[in-house]
Amino acid sequence: MRLWGGRFEAEPDRLVQEFTQSIDFDRRLFPFDILGSIAHCRMLARQGIIETAEAARIEGGLRQIAEEVQRGEIVANHALEDVHTHVEARLREIIGPVAGKLHTARSRNDQVALDLRLFLRTTTLETLEAITSLQTALHERAAEWREVVAPGYTHVQRAQPVLLAHHLLAYHEMLSRDIGRFKDAYPRMSVLPLGSGALAGVPYPIDRAYVAELLGFPAISRNSMDAVGDRDFVVEYLAAASLTMAHLSRLAEEVVLWTSSEFGYLQLSDSYTTGSSIMPQKKNSDVAELVRGKVGRVYGHLTGLLVTIKGLPLAYNRDLQEDKEALFDAVDTLLASVTVTAGMLRSARVNPERLAAAAGAGFSLATDVADYLVNRGVPFREAHHLVGQVVQRCQALDCDLAGLPLAEYRQISPHFEANVLAIDVWTSINARDIPGGTAASRVAAALIDAREETRGFSTWLAQERERLSGCLSL
Repeated sequence: MRLWGGRFEAEPDRLVQEFTQSIDFDRRLFPFDILGSIAHCRMLARQGIIETAEAARIEGGLRQIAEEVQRGEIVANHALEDVHTHVEARLREIIGPVAGKLHTARSRNDQVALDLRLFLRTTTLETLEAITSLQTALHERAAEWREVVAPGYTHVQRAQPVLLAHHLLAYHEMLSRDIGRFKDAYPRMSVLPLGSGALAGVPYPIDRAYVAELLGFPAISRNSMDAVGDRDFVVEYLAAASLTMAHLSRLAEEVVLWTSSEFGYLQLSDSYTTGSSIMPQKKNSDVAELVRGKVGRVYGHLTGLLVTIKGLPLAYNRDLQEDKEALFDAVDTLLASVTVTAGMLRSARVNPERLAAAAGAGFSLATDVADYLVNRGVPFREAHHLVGQVVQRCQALDCDLAGLPLAEYRQISPHFEANVLAIDVWTSINARDIPGGTAASRVAAALIDAREETRGFSTWLAQERERLSGCLSL
């Protein structure tokens, strides 16, 4: 049984069946297709388009199919093409010809658009929960390592000392922007397309607002042609996912570097590392490397879908079948990457001594010495030049800034006094006592704000889950 074919005299070629089928991947839409069908069925009965008794039989059959899907009893048949046909074919087996009335006043075009929106709405909430969990892991480590100093880098060169907690909270900010993007896209995916038919609407007295209420959609689509051809909401998810993956990759890159023997700042537990098949001593940060490597897949899916939709005329075109594999793989990749990154962070241990030694090495306090001169009335550009000479002198004498004799300092500038030798990592850090700075008091406050912000996101998630729990469910 196909949902079309009345005008065809020949069966589709076997190769065509294999090429056009989507059940191998869109079968994960079964619960959403059934849920949308139940809502549609109830509306048809409420509007008198089908009999109440018929609607009861249809809904009973659909709920039986949902149970069979949950038990893994539905066998894919490529001749039935897609998830929608499998549901209707099985429904006909259960309740007979009355199953054919379910498709009244809808098309596969608006049906699949609804299924995708239902799937993506659920997926977006799962994504937000995973990201907030990762933020919580960052907060836990920031609190635990709040007194650990670390070298800050620019151009992968030691630049200025920072608190390690400050470094970690930078990733909180990235993830907060990611949450904002997913949350911002959420209302646009929560729009009901059902009722648009194939492209022009349907000639039945349907009640779209009632279906939207049943399914928890705050809005219905305003143009039937746009509704069936729109995949912007999928692109938005993929775009937000791509940026999240970029942020995970930046963190993963630092884990890879910091766990190397050259850095030695960080150590991962055995549970989040792997070994070498030939070198017994190896302990590789393969989890971080894989997170870094999977970014390209998500980027590729975003680019692929953008290319797919760029030249499509209105309204629906079969090209849009290509959206699902891209979306499903991106979702799986993102959720796995976020979750494993949180576990990897929780497993990590730092080497505070090595971090502290690196934080003060490599003339990382040179800017503080320049600021010292500025506070004594020297213009910053002149101070910058003078401290450059100080660094040259240190290199000539093979010492660091604290080891350079005061006489050498004063030979370069009379503005230097004995207290220049008191500049150290902690004076540098606590001098940055401004909003957004790395001073201990500012980082402590930022951690409180970060936790509160994540709790706020979690509260919104709980409220949205509660709202949807009052809607139609299987």
